[in-house]
Amino acid sequence: MPEYILVGVFALVGLMFAGAAMIFSRIVAPRFPNQGQKLEAYESGEKPIGSARIQFKIGYYLFALVFLVFDVEAVFFFPTLGVLRSIGEPGGLSISRIAIWAELFFFIGVLVFALVYAWRKKVLEWE
Repeated sequence: MPEYILVGVFALVGLMFAGAAMIFSRIVAPRFPNQGQKLEAYESGEKPIGSARIQFKIGYYLFALVFLVFDVEAVFFFPTLGVLRSIGEPGGLSISRIAIWAELFFFIGVLVFALVYAWRKKVLEWE
């Protein structure tokens, strides 16, 4: 029970600290939102020229999505390899090697499918 009291004290102190910071910022912060240059966009001290709403080529977006597919697959690929490595060790997992290899080939299949799809749609061509 004493360890719960310690956790409660830390939680209370944290909440008090956050509340005090919010109250202090409310007291000290200036309140003139519509005056001067407060509503202007700020980019490295330069005055904004033109509108910020410009059109980008869709190729950038598609290239980023292809990168995301490969990145997410890499995130899943390495833990699977770690599980495959630990199967034969004492105290390791009781998953069959066939299931792990099937999962690895599924990952590689998704990667190949994404690459072939992007290649056919000419996403990888930079113009």
